[in-house]
Amino acid sequence: MSDSSDDDAPALSAHARAALQEFYDETGDAPPAPHFAVGAVEEDWRMSQFWYSDETATRLAEELVREAGEGGRVACVSAPSVYQKLKQGDVLGSDRVFAVVLEFDRRFAAYGEDFVFYDYNEPLALPPPAAESSFDIVLADPPYLSEECLSKVSQTVRYLSKGKVLLCTGAVMEEPARRLLGVSTCRFLPTHRRNLSNDFRCFANYSSQLLS
Repeated sequence: MSDSSDDDAPALSAHARAALQEFYDETGDAPPAPHFAVGAVEEDWRMSQFWYSDETATRLAEELVREAGEGGRVACVSAPSVYQKLKQGDVLGSDRVFAVVLEFDRRFAAYGEDFVFYDYNEPLALPPPAAESSFDIVLADPPYLSEECLSKVSQTVRYLSKGKVLLCTGAVMEEPARRLLGVSTCRFLPTHRRNLSNDFRCFANYSSQLLS
């Protein structure tokens, strides 16, 4: 049993809460949503999880918003840190797109209906809202650097996407990525919160103003 109780927990006074709300009203800012912060869910290296740096998550989120367009639909396949960045509300236009995260890690079920359980070994076993050709753009980051993994994730991507595909994976996967998804290498270099030994790249199958 804890020595403390709920009564001991610090709380804002009514006056402080009112002042804080007044600040948000005056600035137009919304209270922060810490559960959407990149890294709010810890990396689990046993599942080959390596979160993007905040800068990379932001750049990719901006790209998804621009390409999805007003009212567009975005799928983040094994890329939860970009989904989180979209939901933080600090990327212009992110509130005007619908985004889901496809993940094997059930900790992300905390995001409710936006979470779609995904096992790349069953690439088309996808419950709603992951319907065929229902997303304006799909971002995928396969968990493993193998052609077998990329091939299966590519099946998912082709099934979900109306056409546009953004892929982040190791540079060693360039040839199979080009063959499986028709993507080209972007100039933009993704980075991670923890430095990876693998040379990482971003690929797109469309003319990207931001990344090419």
